[in-house]
Amino acid sequence: MAEKFLMPKLSPTMEEGQISRWLKAEGDTFEANETIAEVDTDKATMEMTALTDGTLLKIIKGAGEVALLGEPIAITGNAGEDISAMLELPGSQQSAVSSQKAETNGKAEKPNEPEKPVVVQETSAPETNPNPGIQTPKSNGRIIVSPIAARMASENGIDLKSINGSGPQGRIIKRDIEAAISEVQSPKSKAQSPTFTSSQVVGASAYREENTSKMRQVIAQRLGESIGPIPTFYLTVEIEMDNALALRKQINSALSEEQKISVNDIIVKVAAMSLMKHPFVNASYQDKTIRFYEQADIGVAVAVDEGLITPVVRGANLKGFGQIAAEVKELAGRARDRKLQPEEYTGATFSISNLGMFGIKEFTAIINPPEAAILAVGTAKPTVVVKDGEFKSINSMSVTMSCDHRVIDGATGAKFLQTFKQMLENPILMLM
Repeated sequence: MAEKFLMPKLSPTMEEGQISRWLKAEGDTFEANETIAEVDTDKATMEMTALTDGTLLKIIKGAGEVALLGEPIAITGNAGEDISAMLELPGSQQSAVSSQKAETNGKAEKPNEPEKPVVVQETSAPETNPNPGIQTPKSNGRIIVSPIAARMASENGIDLKSINGSGPQGRIIKRDIEAAISEVQSPKSKAQSPTFTSSQVVGASAYREENTSKMRQVIAQRLGESIGPIPTFYLTVEIEMDNALALRKQINSALSEEQKISVNDIIVKVAAMSLMKHPFVNASYQDKTIRFYEQADIGVAVAVDEGLITPVVRGANLKGFGQIAAEVKELAGRARDRKLQPEEYTGATFSISNLGMFGIKEFTAIINPPEAAILAVGTAKPTVVVKDGEFKSINSMSVTMSCDHRVIDGATGAKFLQTFKQMLENPILMLM
């Protein structure tokens, strides 16, 4: 029996999802637990699976489109079923049903109604085409382009105005950009000499707009929640890193290239052990209660294309440097591929954001609710100091902790940083 396939809840914070791509085309059959589409949620690209066997009779939400939780995105059932009654939906849903179809086998069916563009590029330039051999899809100065195609074009320096879109209503889609990239990278293209033509800039700059990714929307929402209602104060300390760097060198000398640990792995371990000595820092404010966590689950900030995500190293206080290093590498890799499961990036008790590898000396980070603190780590760099009455060069690192004053008082935060500093400067203290 035909039924509507509704947008499922694929992550704890998900309120809506964007169809990344359909893995099944209209008319294709599928089995129970088989993945039929990929959906971009607030943090990752999730696989959407079927609960029962069936046939994909109609795609309501095509690639690049957004659907609220519980909103119909497809119709499934038995092959050959009459679904005309189910397509008679009111208002915008009827338009969505009649105008959208998934891309299959490199082709897209022309819709009966004009498609609502996912992304448009506005241009104030005249409608004349500088390349007569290429027809550019334009409508009142607009270029219709899917979010994925727009991102790929931006990353590879592809001029969208030179692309002939093969999607509905001339929309530029992923395969169009892939073809353009292949052409640019071909030997024939590389051999051609660049040509230049004179131009005159008239009026305001042309621009394009991209739909905000779900990840970026949630980042904006959560950071807005953090910086507003959370009373935050900051504590900064300078740490001598010579002994920590020596420890890392000694450990890595006995490991293969794939097993080597980073300074950040040591920082994660030291932070976790310090949290065990200062329970108020390893806690969260819960309106009428303060929740204290028994283990240190450390969120490690990882930069991805759409923003920032914090994979969690569970029970970091119980793990060695090598295990932490292996987990961070594996989690960070899957975070960049948007393959993390919700339980792998939610529920941290404390977070660390390290920008030292970019040469940043000092910065402040925004607390990720409901955590009570986040540590911002700068670079370790040679610094001349006076020690024992003499000038001496040491490797100094600046760290700043953002604290939720509802949970952490100034003295509490200062004592935590004191412990953290002592362990990094004298790693043998981690054995006590």
